[in-house]
Amino acid sequence: MSAITLPRSVLLIAAAAIAIVPLVGSTFYVQLGAKIMIMAIFALSLDFLVGHTGLVSLGHAAYFGLAAYVLALISPQYQAANLWLTLPVAVVITALAALVIGFLVVRTTGVYFIMVTLAFAQMLYSIFHDTDLGGGSDGIYIYVRPELAVAGIRPFNLESPVQFYYFVLLIMVGVYALLSKVLHAPFGRALAGIKANEHRMRSIGYPVSSYKLGAFVLGGAIAGLAGYLAACQFGFVNPEILAWHHSAGVLMMVILGGMGKLHGAVLGAFGYTLLQEILSTPLLLGSYAKHWQLAMGSLIVLIVLAFPHGLAGILDLSLRIRSTKPARVEEALDD
Repeated sequence: MSAITLPRSVLLIAAAAIAIVPLVGSTFYVQLGAKIMIMAIFALSLDFLVGHTGLVSLGHAAYFGLAAYVLALISPQYQAANLWLTLPVAVVITALAALVIGFLVVRTTGVYFIMVTLAFAQMLYSIFHDTDLGGGSDGIYIYVRPELAVAGIRPFNLESPVQFYYFVLLIMVGVYALLSKVLHAPFGRALAGIKANEHRMRSIGYPVSSYKLGAFVLGGAIAGLAGYLAACQFGFVNPEILAWHHSAGVLMMVILGGMGKLHGAVLGAFGYTLLQEILSTPLLLGSYAKHWQLAMGSLIVLIVLAFPHGLAGILDLSLRIRSTKPARVEEALDD
């Protein structure tokens, strides 16, 4: 079962379950849920490249961090920025950066592609870390979240944790629907062909580099959208959000959830972030909580070894089993 054929009923149930969190959970869980959904958007953007195009990027955090810095740099210091202005600016700048970088890297393959994307991410990291442009290693604070207003009416007050949660939920659902539509379209079919056999697609006349560049730009723009939302939530950006380990973290989410499955990217973000929160809590591991990365790495290795298709594979298998039960019952009754 592919990511784009997950039953609509399952998607609706999942969205409804996420939507009721603010109704039953405290502010801590509302903020944690918003953080997880932002990371899910980030994971969706990388899964689109890795799982559906075959472009394994280890510098994807560059676009996440760049959009966050754009918001921080163009926002008034003690006033709410205009979301209708800052969000498009941040996403467009991120997309342009992905276009420039992608133009240079999509002609490489394999480990060379991985290393070049990492190199460009480290360049951006150095710009914000070693200069005063982004406040150096101290970063920049965003004291007031952007304002979302239409004709003087605010459909969402982003300063409210609950309303910010629902705003992020709508965006996550929108990104999922957009990528699902893209993957169903001829463009997405061509990407699947390129991933399966790039040389054959090139030989029959497809402009492979152009398709890969288009996917790279779209993935970078969506990563920038996630970075913008993260800057809104946390009110602070520093160079670490562009570092290679942030790119590696979201890649682990994609692997944990199951590459090539949109719902896998979402499940991976939920699973990875929740594991991180649980394992880094002293209540569970006591003084060993400071070594949560060791426990996290061990668990992910065990999960991947036991379930090669990730968390999405477990879900897909359970849905298949459930869908075959009625047919078996009918056969038994007929006999």
